Order: sequence, then structure tokens, then C-alpha cells
Amino acid sequence: MTLPQLDNSPRSYEDSHPSGVVSAPAPGVEHSVQIKNVKKSFGSFDVLTGLNLNFVDDAITTILGPSGTGKSVLLKHIVGLLEPDSGDIEVFGSNIWKISDAERRELRKRFGVLFQDGALFGSMNIYDNVAFPLRKHTNKRETEIRKIVMENLDEVGLTAAIGKMPGEVSGGMKKRAGFARALVLKPSVVMFDEPDSGLDPVRTSLLNDLILKVHAEHGGTYVLVTHDIRTARKVSDYVGVLWQGKLIHYGEAEEAFRSEMPFVRQFLAGDSVGPLGMD
Repeated sequence: MTLPQLDNSPRSYEDSHPSGVVSAPAPGVEHSVQIKNVKKSFGSFDVLTGLNLNFVDDAITTILGPSGTGKSVLLKHIVGLLEPDSGDIEVFGSNIWKISDAERRELRKRFGVLFQDGALFGSMNIYDNVAFPLRKHTNKRETEIRKIVMENLDEVGLTAAIGKMPGEVSGGMKKRAGFARALVLKPSVVMFDEPDSGLDPVRTSLLNDLILKVHAEHGGTYVLVTHDIRTARKVSDYVGVLWQGKLIHYGEAEEAFRSEMPFVRQFLAGDSVGPLGMD
């Protein structure tokens, strides 16, 4: 089949909204996390170049894009680990860089984060890794902590591994332990930084099943950063595509995979022909 010839210029999502207001991809929804014209550079390298994005509450949004386009940097901005050069990050109605450090720390407790490698403490067993946020951020008794930890470990299928050290378990088990730890404070927003990194296709699929299962049971605003198109297809309610520091597509998942925008079509199909090259 011959595809139609399209303009290959990287027309961004913002270009499609000349008012400068980035709309929600669905009417009447809530947005606990809003990114407003955020710019971030490291030296002479511009990473985010005017990013606008409202995440839909109680949905799973996947952020896709090439390496170096700012996906992980975006997550660090949302959780308040990086301050933008300009623009606003609004979380639960507060601009996180116009509140006190103490208020920002309190906001972070409403986030759960699963890092690429699980980011487990190597000196703690699986149980103590998952219990760590409860011990650090709450005054709960150990009996209550144990109940919460075991419930979350049971949910991710790790009750038999509570005494094992991170170095004694597989990469998939580390991811699941990291997921359990991200959930113990009952966060409103859960962020996943390339959760499928380093996993084979079967374990990636199983982790995706787990993400869908937990989200279906508990709800929440889930944000996934990934390169894996199969993950995006399987778990996403919404898909955003970053390129050259801007959002060039944002909408319901089915819409993304039907897109005729050259870059989006090339990236989601994994084609070698298109505006994205080796540079």
C-alpha cells in the first residue's frame, strides 16, 4: 500500500492550538498535574523547549519519544527534583516552585515513583525496601506497617521473597518490589520511568498486566515513560509523543496509533524512513 505524501516538518501539539492553551484530550476531566510552557536547558543543550501538558486524572498516560528528548527530565520536573528555567509545574493546584520546601516535601508524599532498575537499597531486603517509605514518612506502628507491606507484596506476587536481598532476585522481581514500594503510601499519582527497561518481552508483558490490574483496583493518575511501543499499546488510555522538547501529539491511545503525522507514524511503527534519523 502506498502511503500519502505528508509534510515532514515537526508540527507540535502547541502549533495546533494557536491560543497557547493546551486542552485536555477529553472534556470534563480533572488534571492534578499540569505542565505549562516549561523550558529546561543543561548548558547549551535545550531539553524542554516550551512543553504544555495536562495529565488526565484516574487514567494511564504513556509518554513516548526518542532518547534525549526529555521524557525522564519531565518526570523529575513533576516530582519537584528539577526546577524549570521558565514555565510552571502545577500539582494538586499548587505551583510547586512557589511553595515552601516543607510544602513541596509534603506534596511528594502523594507521588509514587518506579525507577528503571527499581532503585532498591542494596543493603535492605525486599520487605525493608518496601517498608522504607512508611517508616520514614509516617508514625505507623510496625504491626500496621507489616500489614500494609505484606498486602502490597502480595499484590505484586512477592510474599515469598520478603527476606531476599536485591542482588538475589531477578530484574523483574526488582521492578515488582519497586512497584510495591511506590504504592505503600497510597499515592494519587504513580510515575514509571521506563519500567520495561532490561526486561524480556514476556516479563514486560507480565509487568504491564500488573500495572493494569493494580490501576483497575485502586485508580490513580499513572504516567509511564517508555520506548516500548508494545507497552504503550497495552496499557495506555492516553499517549503523548515528545520530540525536540515539545509535545507533538497528545490524545487517546487509539488516536495516536492512527496518526498520520510523519514523526508520530514513523516512531510508533519503528520505521527507518521518516523525519527521525540517527542524529
